[in-house]
Amino acid sequence: MIEWLLEPLSFGFMRTGLAAAVLVGVTCAVLGTYVVLRRMAFIGDALAHTVLPGLVVAYLNSWNLFGGALVAGLLTALGIGLVSRRNTVREDTAIGVLFTAMFALGILLMSQARSFRDLSHMLFGNILGVRTLDLLLIVAVALLVLTTLWLLHKELELTSYDPAYAEVIGLRADRLRLILLILLALTVVTCIQVVGVVLTSALLVTPAAAAALLTNRLPRMMLLAALIAVISATVGLYASYYANVASGAAIVLACTACFACAWSIYALRNRTG
Repeated sequence: MIEWLLEPLSFGFMRTGLAAAVLVGVTCAVLGTYVVLRRMAFIGDALAHTVLPGLVVAYLNSWNLFGGALVAGLLTALGIGLVSRRNTVREDTAIGVLFTAMFALGILLMSQARSFRDLSHMLFGNILGVRTLDLLLIVAVALLVLTTLWLLHKELELTSYDPAYAEVIGLRADRLRLILLILLALTVVTCIQVVGVVLTSALLVTPAAAAALLTNRLPRMMLLAALIAVISATVGLYASYYANVASGAAIVLACTACFACAWSIYALRNRTG
């Protein structure tokens, strides 16, 4: 049993991949609690797809793909915040407009490229290809996001549960929403390296949704979501090693299995209660 657990960790790329998966999972889980509470599940998927033009521009100019994705993600987050400022346009409408526009721009730019082989690992994830420099970047983003969430915890919690009261006591809900969108963009771009564009929203939503079924206290919800993310990252990576399956998909399916368990516990508790 010990040998079975230690064998994958004898490889450097597995250790780096596991560290990246755990860091990204915890960051997504904690940030995802606000995504679930504010009913913003669509935005994770939208931001993941809007980085496509940034990826293609970076690829065509031989720039760093991560940097191109980050610029596109931040521009989208700022655009959503600007368009939906003071409810001029509903946030879900702003997301839908910018999501489709950026994705269409990415497809248009892709027609200028002869090969998409270098983009495939961003579209589908390549956790075992994470380098030490990538890991350091993931650590930096995780620290920035988690520290900001800790500093703004009370404000974000109040605007998530009762935005009207938050406005009355002087909190700038628009500004806090913009900060949250920027943090989401940063997290989504780092998440793409692990599970790819297609599965990014799952890491943001599924662990937090599972935790929300087990508790309604925000700190406990964050802790449970982070625990689910760590378990899913570990199980998914081991499954990819021993069963030779896609690591990103395995991690997301492990998250889904945790959600199914949480839903079963919730349903049983309600039935017996």
